[in-house]
Amino acid sequence: MTLWKINCMEREYPGLWHQWYQHQCVAVGFSPHRGCKLHGKRKEGHDGWYIARAALLRIAVGDHIIVALKGNRVGRLGQVTEKHIEDEEWNPLVPVGKHSPHGEIGRRIYVRWDLACGPDQRDLIVSLPENLRFTGGELRPTVAEIRSLTLKQLRDSMNDPANWVGLLAHFKYERALSDYIAAYPHRLEDGLVPYPNSKVREKVFTDRKRLDVLLLDRKERPVIVECKQGAPTLENLKQLRDYMRSLQKETGRKDVRGVLVHGGARNLHPEVVEAAARTPVLEIVQYHLQVDFAGGSAG
Repeated sequence: MTLWKINCMEREYPGLWHQWYQHQCVAVGFSPHRGCKLHGKRKEGHDGWYIARAALLRIAVGDHIIVALKGNRVGRLGQVTEKHIEDEEWNPLVPVGKHSPHGEIGRRIYVRWDLACGPDQRDLIVSLPENLRFTGGELRPTVAEIRSLTLKQLRDSMNDPANWVGLLAHFKYERALSDYIAAYPHRLEDGLVPYPNSKVREKVFTDRKRLDVLLLDRKERPVIVECKQGAPTLENLKQLRDYMRSLQKETGRKDVRGVLVHGGARNLHPEVVEAAARTPVLEIVQYHLQVDFAGGSAG
């Protein structure tokens, strides 16, 4: 049995990963209607297709396929049950539209998802730790055989809750998250309240940036909260410390706290953990997004 990776174009086609999950399949594009034929001699152009074609033809029932998403993230691990990749089996998951008269992502490979491997919620995926990531040669092609990791290494990484992140970790809602924390600071930490001085709270620093959120804790210490979509970086920590120094000068307070709220994996890079522990110590908090909907009713 061979381990394969197939890229899921979630950014280009939002909702594609959930379709794969629902239909128990993975799929690629390269429509036969655009000249990408599964069989026959190689012709000029379509280099990406010929690389993918060779891999698709090698995939066999019983092989394992991991769904790869942008940013060294993976979805589910599945085992191949059927292949429907022939030109006449084109069955697009992205429907026909003005710019795609034959639809997109229509060569399907059906799988049985291993629901005991990875997060127990479909909206959670796995951010692979730095020492367990695919090589550049494995990441670039649409379909690639994975040789840099064993199936056991991949499973162990996927079963570690510290590596679980939300599918929408890279969705652009930093501003909304900041607004939420400002409105409900006690959800971040009991006793937090908005900073009472609006002029300080809304101050624009020399880099033309404004604090995401400025709060006061139960000991009346200023608390700067910086929100980031993905995993925290050393540059993020530097930015937060710069804000803390500026606020110290502005207020004369030496007990300013810094909190970085992020949407990456709970398992942080060792360099980030070490840097956050230096003086002044920075606190790092992971958030999860949850949205509930309820239908209205007549009064």
